Amino acid sequence: MKLNICVDIDGTITDAYHWLEMANEYFKTNVKPCEVTVYYVHEVLKVTRQDYLRFYEMYGEEMHFNAILREQAKEVLCKLNKFHNLYYVTAREEKMKNVTNKWFSMNGLPNSQIYLLGSHYKVEKAKELNCDIFIEDRYENAIQLAQAGFKVLLMDCYYNRKPLISGITRVYNWSDIEKIIGEYTENTIKKLTKIA
Repeated sequence: MKLNICVDIDGTITDAYHWLEMANEYFKTNVKPCEVTVYYVHEVLKVTRQDYLRFYEMYGEEMHFNAILREQAKEVLCKLNKFHNLYYVTAREEKMKNVTNKWFSMNGLPNSQIYLLGSHYKVEKAKELNCDIFIEDRYENAIQLAQAGFKVLLMDCYYNRKPLISGITRVYNWSDIEKIIGEYTENTIKKLTKIA
């Protein structure tokens, strides 16, 4: 039974704090991963949004190119890709398409469709892709998706440790994700067998 699995990139496939070293150097700050308790980077660094956007304009491609994979992300994504439909759904802008494709290729990740939305709102794309499970790290996205009826696996990060609602399961690593998707598939097959 093939599932349609939507996967966010930044903070989900990539290490959630890989950008810190470059940002600390640029802004002359010394923020540690455990201090990244809100999603918006400019708030973490205590700089204006405009200053952060200027930094991102200059170094965004380099940051994305040098992003570090989360442990076991590649292995689990490769396994999932054998049995399910994977779709990468990111808030990155279209201008990051080339660097994103290069990074995926360089890291040997499954070659699936990548959707660069340029927006954090992912509900419509999830509907369009008939998504069964959405893997995400941003709390607000997880809430929107769950409220729209999607099953969400929320990758634990310092910035998303807030109360969860029905439909969201917190996961701590890619092993958790593999296990939960395996159980979900088995349970769905059992239900379908009973109906038949």
